[in-house]
Amino acid sequence: MHLTVIILTKNEERHIDRALGSVAGLADRIFVIDSGSTDNTVEIAVRNGAEVMTHDWTNHATQFNWALAHLPSDTEWVLRLDADEIVTEALATEIKQKLEGQPALTNGVYISRRIKFLGRPMRWGGLFPVRVMRLFRYGAGRCENRWMDEHILVDGQTTEFEGEIVDDNLNSLTWWTEKHNAYASREVVDLLNLEHGFMNHETVADLRGGQQAGIKRWFKERMYARLPGGIRALVYFLYRYVIRLGFLDGHEGTAFHVLQGFWYRYLVDMKLREVKKYMRRNRVGAVVAIRDVLDIDPLS
Repeated sequence: MHLTVIILTKNEERHIDRALGSVAGLADRIFVIDSGSTDNTVEIAVRNGAEVMTHDWTNHATQFNWALAHLPSDTEWVLRLDADEIVTEALATEIKQKLEGQPALTNGVYISRRIKFLGRPMRWGGLFPVRVMRLFRYGAGRCENRWMDEHILVDGQTTEFEGEIVDDNLNSLTWWTEKHNAYASREVVDLLNLEHGFMNHETVADLRGGQQAGIKRWFKERMYARLPGGIRALVYFLYRYVIRLGFLDGHEGTAFHVLQGFWYRYLVDMKLREVKKYMRRNRVGAVVAIRDVLDIDPLS
């Protein structure tokens, strides 16, 4: 087994040492793809033995696929890890024990991802842990061409491991809300693309595969996207917080479900409405309106 880990970074000195440490005894090679850090991210990565490459940022999908295209030709398996994530000891052990013995036709591995918010693991709301594709054979997987909520697409058969990756961001709540403000703009790009088709649409949406990510995406694109804007954010929050018992996650859980399950979704809807209003008022297409209102070039 030869495992290569890819981590995308920009100003991640608070997290990168921890992420690298979680795969230090697991990975043969670690590539950190940096997009202009001004802190000590690069120095910490090099000190931990990672190979650092730099590339200008467009979006996560573009950056990750660029990294894949620049891996050595002898790469065998790839693990995608965010800088603020940790591979648990249980998952690391499972990868060591099971990966080498995978059948030749198995090209991808689903694992669990759990979120900590303000230091508390989120356990309720119907989301935790999330099953995600993060481990795949080199050449058999790539990232969806999306601006937001991108997943790995794998050609061929897949299997599942039980271990977890933990998302434990240590930044402030101010940082979190600013990041999700940017996420909301990027999600608007994908929603408008569903309607206007100005770029290639790739999706993991699939009810037949039985995978959580595919089912969730299908409902999001085929059901949620057709509900009235604003109201759907409230319905989604009530589903998570009341029906799926999100309130059991305590004060931190209330903050998370309100902010991520309602505020963020409502912000997406209002930005979408803003762009559509601009399109009508100025008689321009979606691409122009996105550039003018959201300051994003969706075709870059």
